[in-house]
Amino acid sequence: MNKTSIQLSDHFTYNKLLRFTFPSIVMMVFTSIYGVVDGFFVSNFAGKTAFASLNLIFPFIMILGGMGFMIGTGGTALVSLVLGTGDREKANRYFSMMVYLTLILGLVLSVVGIVFTRPMAAFLGATPEMMEDCVVYGRIVFFFLSTFMLQNVFQSFLIAAERPKLGLAATIGAGVTNMFLDALFVGVFRWGVAGAALATGASQCVGGLLPLLYFIRPNTSLLRLTRAKLEIKPILQACANGSSELMNNISTSIVSMIYNFQLLRYVGENGVSAYGVLMYVQFIFIAIYIGYSIGAAPIISYHYGAGNHGELKSMLKKSVLLIACASIVLTAAAFLLAAPLSHIFVGYDAELFALTCHAFRLFAFSFLLAGFNIFASSFFTALNNGAVSAAISFMRTLIFQNAAVLILPLFFDVDGIWWAITVAEVFACVLSAAFLFAKRGKYQYM
Repeated sequence: MNKTSIQLSDHFTYNKLLRFTFPSIVMMVFTSIYGVVDGFFVSNFAGKTAFASLNLIFPFIMILGGMGFMIGTGGTALVSLVLGTGDREKANRYFSMMVYLTLILGLVLSVVGIVFTRPMAAFLGATPEMMEDCVVYGRIVFFFLSTFMLQNVFQSFLIAAERPKLGLAATIGAGVTNMFLDALFVGVFRWGVAGAALATGASQCVGGLLPLLYFIRPNTSLLRLTRAKLEIKPILQACANGSSELMNNISTSIVSMIYNFQLLRYVGENGVSAYGVLMYVQFIFIAIYIGYSIGAAPIISYHYGAGNHGELKSMLKKSVLLIACASIVLTAAAFLLAAPLSHIFVGYDAELFALTCHAFRLFAFSFLLAGFNIFASSFFTALNNGAVSAAISFMRTLIFQNAAVLILPLFFDVDGIWWAITVAEVFACVLSAAFLFAKRGKYQYM
C-alpha cells in the first residue's frame, strides 16, 4: 500500500475524511442517477401510465432487495470492528460468510419475487392498464436480484477493504451500462418497461460481479474471499446490526405504497407519476447523505473496535458539521431546481408538470434534516448497536411518515401529502438527538 493511501487506522482531518468518503458519495449519487434514467426513458418514451406502473411495483422490489443492504452494512460494521482488533483471518472468514449468504438468499428471494409480482401489483392498486407493465418490469428485475444484492453488499465492503475507488469504478461501469442500454432498449428499440428492466439487470451484473471477481483473486486489500462455513452467531449478529438498513428499505417501501394509495385517492394516476418524480430526485439528493454515512461507517467501527474514543468524538463532531452544511446547500438546490427537474420527466404534460413542480417545492424542505437522521442511524450501526439504529429508521419512516401522510391530508388536502415527509423528519431529528445524548456515556463519543 502506498504512503499516500488512507487507512482506517489514521486520524481523520476534514480533508482526509472528505477524501476517503468522496468515492462512496459519488458511488451512491451515480447509482441514484442511473436508476433515475429508467424513469426518464420510460416516462418520455413509454408514457405516464408505464411510468406510474414502474413506480407502483418498485417498492416491492426494494423490500426484497433490501436484504443486501442489511447484510452489507451489518456485515461491514462487524468485519471492520474485527479488523480494529487486529484479527485479519477472522475478518476474512466473516466477510466470506456474508458474501455466500447473499448469494444463497438472493436466489431464494428471486423465486419469491417472480411468483408474487402479480398478486403484489394487484394489492398495490394497479389498474388494468398498469398491471402488465408492473408484472413485466418486476419479474425481469427479480431475475437479477442476486447481483443487485451483491452490488449493495460490496458497496460497503469495498470501503472496509480500503478500496473505495474500486467501488466507485464498479458503480460507474454499472451506470454507463444502464444508461447506454436504456437509451438503446427503450429509446431506440421502444421495448418500454421490459427494456428498462433488462438495462437495470445488466447494470447490476456489472456492479455485483466485478467486485466478486476482485475478491476471489489474490489482492492487496484488507479483505479476500476464503473458504468459510456459515456460522449462525456472526450471521445473526450482522443481520441484527444491519436490520436498521433493512427496516429503512421496508419502511420506505411501505411508505411509498401508502403515498400511492393516498395519491390515487386524492389526485389519481397523475399523483402517482408526480410522486415518482419526487422519489427519483430524492434518490440523488439523499444519496449524498447515504454515501457519506457508508464511507464514514467503517472508520467509526474500526476506531470503536480499537478503543480510540478520541477519534470517535472527532468523527461525530466533523460529520455533524459536514452534514449540516450539505443540508443547507441541498435544500436550496432542490427548491431552485424544482421546475427544471420536473420538466425533464413530465414536461410533455402541462397539468402533470404543474402538480409535480408544486409538490417538489414543498418536498424540498425535508432535506434540511434528512441527512442528520440518516447519519445518526448509520452511526449506531457502525457502533454495532443495531437496536438503536433500527429504532431510528423504524420511527422515522414507518411510524412518523405513515402517520403524517395519513393524517395531514385531512387538514391540508393534497398539500398535506407533500408536507408529510418534512414533518416526519422533524420528529425523527428529535429522536436521533435524544439517542445520541442518551448513549454518550456508553460509547464515549461526546
